Amino acid sequence: ILILVFSFSIFFYLYLALKCMKMQDKLKIAIIGFGRMGITHFSIINSHPSVEIVAVVDTSSTITGLLKKYTNTKSYDDFVKLFENETLDAVIICTPPKLHYPIAMLAAESNVHVFLEKPCTLNEEKASDLSNVFDNKKLVNQVGYVNRFNDIFIEVKRLINKCSIGDLISFKSEMYSGTILKSDSGSSWRDSRESGGGATIDMAAHAIDLVNYLIGKPDKITGSNLTKIFSSNVEDAVNATFLYSNGITGTLNVNWSDESYRKPTNKIEIFGSKGKIVADQHGIKIFCKEKFEPENLIKGWNTIYITDIFKSVPFYVRGNEFTSQLYHFIESIIDKQKLNKCTFKDAADTLNVIEQIFEDYKTNGKI
Repeated sequence: ILILVFSFSIFFYLYLALKCMKMQDKLKIAIIGFGRMGITHFSIINSHPSVEIVAVVDTSSTITGLLKKYTNTKSYDDFVKLFENETLDAVIICTPPKLHYPIAMLAAESNVHVFLEKPCTLNEEKASDLSNVFDNKKLVNQVGYVNRFNDIFIEVKRLINKCSIGDLISFKSEMYSGTILKSDSGSSWRDSRESGGGATIDMAAHAIDLVNYLIGKPDKITGSNLTKIFSSNVEDAVNATFLYSNGITGTLNVNWSDESYRKPTNKIEIFGSKGKIVADQHGIKIFCKEKFEPENLIKGWNTIYITDIFKSVPFYVRGNEFTSQLYHFIESIIDKQKLNKCTFKDAADTLNVIEQIFEDYKTNGKI
């Protein structure tokens, strides 16, 4: 009996040790595309204790040379070679948008979870295709619409759901930046819609996704206008009107050639039957017609700053939301019960609105 008890004890402790070792195994991650966003994501995800970055893919020999010299991270100049040579849990894709679909599909074939920079693809059909494939395989899929992880916009959504400004009537979604401030030869990817350029696909997508997140996807697009300022082949500004079957109306105003803005800025203004919300990434102003007891809001103007409500993150680059979105991606892989946010399906909805804007302008916008 003593021998049996001793043998069982040894087996039990061996089992616990193996289980702990398995729990400590790190997720093997690769980053495909090592430009500005790839480097940003590399620095953030490298801080996660459950992650090991095993490889980076980039066509630049300078980038791959620096990685080889200063880090232990492998480098490839071709994403196909990556999947042929590495066993991965997840990839972060930061390439030009036209490459998103083939890379993500190859990842799905390898049963690898994917975080994609926006836009998911260049059209709704391919984004929906990816969504179906990843959902069927039960793979985590997320797109980098970072506003959904900004503490201010999360609070705006909560206040809307609490009916703090009553029934929604109208809204205005805006985004401005000084991205394009001079004419070029038209050789840049930003001046080619087929490569993912243009203010609508590259920047207005954030303002559109924010509307979808806070209010819902519009039922109809009208009054669309695409304006060239510096670019040769694509629009630098976009305006459109959003209509909803429940009577809500909204406008979209985006301009990436506004030199009065040093950094990209999102703004949302929402008018309701009992008040109004005005918000950007840094704060909220909420006007209430009457005191709103559930949220301790006084009659008149109330102000909420990001410093009042933000949730700390372990590693800060550019904004808490950039860390929050990537940590959420990792947590969704580890905790299979966790709700995956900002999925390929959400990105497909944003692309559907973009395609409606293009079609409306093509049909009705040109004077």
